[in-house]
Order: sequence, then C-alpha cells, then structure tokens
Amino acid sequence: MPFRRFPSRAALPTALLCFVALATPARAERILVSNEKDNTIAVVDGATLNLVKTVPVGARPRGIVLSNDGKTLYICTSDADHIEALDLGSMTVTRILPSGPDPELFALSPDGKFLYVANENDNMVSVLDIAEGRIVTEIPVGLEPEGMGVSPDGKTLVNTSESTNMAHFIDTATHKVIANVLVDSRPRFAKFTADGSHVWVSSEIGGSVAVIDAAQHKIIKKIQFSIPGVTAEATQAVGIALSRDGKLAFVALGPANRVAVIDQQSLEVKKYLLVGQRVWHLAFSPDEKRLYTTNGVSNDISVIDVDDLKVIKSVPVGDQPWGVAVAP
Repeated sequence: MPFRRFPSRAALPTALLCFVALATPARAERILVSNEKDNTIAVVDGATLNLVKTVPVGARPRGIVLSNDGKTLYICTSDADHIEALDLGSMTVTRILPSGPDPELFALSPDGKFLYVANENDNMVSVLDIAEGRIVTEIPVGLEPEGMGVSPDGKTLVNTSESTNMAHFIDTATHKVIANVLVDSRPRFAKFTADGSHVWVSSEIGGSVAVIDAAQHKIIKKIQFSIPGVTAEATQAVGIALSRDGKLAFVALGPANRVAVIDQQSLEVKKYLLVGQRVWHLAFSPDEKRLYTTNGVSNDISVIDVDDLKVIKSVPVGDQPWGVAVAP
C-alpha cells in the first residue's frame, strides 16, 4: 500500500477545526471546597480534576456560596463567628463580614445584595447587606437553624431548624415568618425548584426529603430512601441539588455513602450512586453536565457524569470537606 500523507492540523478547513473544538470542549471551571477540619478552601481544576491550590481561611469553614459575578467566594467560618470574602483572582481573603454566632449555611439573594445567614447558636437568621458590610436585621426562628433556601424571585426565604424540625417560610420584604411546616427529624437543607413552585427540605435523622408546595406551605410528598445492605439509620438525607430543567434531583445520603437520583416530576427514586464516605453537599458544573459531591470521611470529592449517571472520579481535597461551589 502506498504511503498516504494526511493533512496537517494547520491545513484542515476552519469549519472542521471548529467542529473538533466543539466536540471536545475544554472545562474551565474551578471546584471550590471548604475543608472544615484543616481550615482551608481547596481548588480543583475542572479540566484535569487535579487539586491545584489550597487556601488558608478562618476557623471551621462550612457553607460557601459564589457571588453572582463569579469573582468572590463567601465562606461561613463557623468557629470564627464571621463570614470571609475570598477574592478568586488573587485567592486571598479581602473582607471580613459580620454574621452572628456560629454561621453554618447561608443563601445569596438573587440580586446579589444580601446574604441570609443561619446562626446555629442563637436561633436567628441574620440579613447581611454585603455592600455595606453590616447586619440589617435578625429574624427569630426555631432551634438550631441551618438550611437556607431563597426563591428565584427573591421574595421568600426558607430556613430549617434542626431541633424544632420545621421549615420556616420568611417574607424577605418584611423579614417576618409567614408559615411553619413540620418536617421529619433534623432538617438540614432547603432548595427551591427552578420555577419556584416547590421547596425540597432534607431531614438527616428522619432520612427523608419533604417536597413542599411553596404557595400553599403544604407537603405534597415525603420521599423515602431504601438501599439494599444499608441500614435506615445510616441513610441520612443532607445536601440537595436540583437541575434547572426540572428533570432530575440529587440528594446526598450521608453515611450511606450514596447519592440518590430522583425524577423531579414523578418524585420517584431512579437509582443510587456510590460515592465517597459521609457525603455532605453537592454542586453542579455551570453546564450541569457534572455534579460534584463532598465526602467528609474519605476526605475527597466525587465527580458524577450527569448524562450517564456514573461516578467517574474521586479527588482528594483536604481534611473533612463540607461545602462545595463551582466557579465558571
């Protein structure tokens, strides 16, 4: 057979080069993880899935959330009793913001102006004006507030209180509790659906997720979990991620070392994915093609391919990873 010379990459038609580039897109995102034991934020490169940097922050970082412009990571440093603002360009903490005692989780208002902070030790939700760097009011809620979810229109805030076993609905205009919904034991997380019609609330000890009608403040279904070979006591629902298209939901099940995959429409469990040990929280990549989980006992994150519903890699990140956010 005579030797055939194939065209160099430089000689390929521009259209074909564009096709090749689109077929194998580069991933530019950074996965940001709070390690509550070693007081750091780990940075994982989304393209290589390698740990590329570890940034020291305040004592016991847990909840983290990204600013709307993607330039700042806000961090609940629980044992330092404040919130730190990490500049993602310089990777340095540039601001210290007040929070109230023992901030654990928070939610950013859709307009990016306020942080709603759960202060576990004084049973309050603090409303923090970011630009002014001050708490504008505090809202009394139940015992041990933790989960914080804000509606897409910014008008309603939901806080979960671990010891009161309630989801508190709060009007963000008046800062008043307008409804309380009793859920199962030790609610840990609240997440609105993309259309704002429902709120999903996980209960750690109850091992369930309550799907609540956001207008009627009534539970429409409690999703239960049953994993062969795993006890009910080990199946503890914590973090929740809901896809924007309204099709899938993912729930971290703690020491069961599983993530439940749920159909958002039928509210039925589709399957369970085996991840690292003591899975805590979840975050999508910007294109929602991947889901990242923090695993507090195995000290790593798991990477889930959302289309194939398969775990494709685990990445060591630090001591007791807790929160996770993804910067584009």
